[in-house]
Amino acid sequence: MNIVLWILQVLLAALYLWHGWLMIAPPPEVAAIMNTFLPTWFRLLIGIAEVLAAVGLILPGLTRILPRLTTWAAAGLMIVMASATVVHLARGETSSAISAFVILLLVTFVAYMRWKIKPIAARTIV
Repeated sequence: MNIVLWILQVLLAALYLWHGWLMIAPPPEVAAIMNTFLPTWFRLLIGIAEVLAAVGLILPGLTRILPRLTTWAAAGLMIVMASATVVHLARGETSSAISAFVILLLVTFVAYMRWKIKPIAARTIV
């Protein structure tokens, strides 16, 4: 199960790194569309949060320094994805809402598993 969790964490981190960067530095035509729905400051906030969460899904567990931060990163992404699901539903974007909900389920799985079932042990001081 640990291998499955690591694979899922890496894939989710890659997804959030890509999407976060897209929110931070979108192509001009995409930025124009995004700015009609979201204020620029909020789009940048979401992008920065997603990039930091992508790092948080991998780095604490990899270094085993404060590995509980992996759970916190996943929990933060749960809030982002629950909100994204609601926003997409409100705008009538059913396929995007379904995608956001599936990703919400995946980050919830990672958060729970790393919190209760398969936590990553912290580095021991020798």
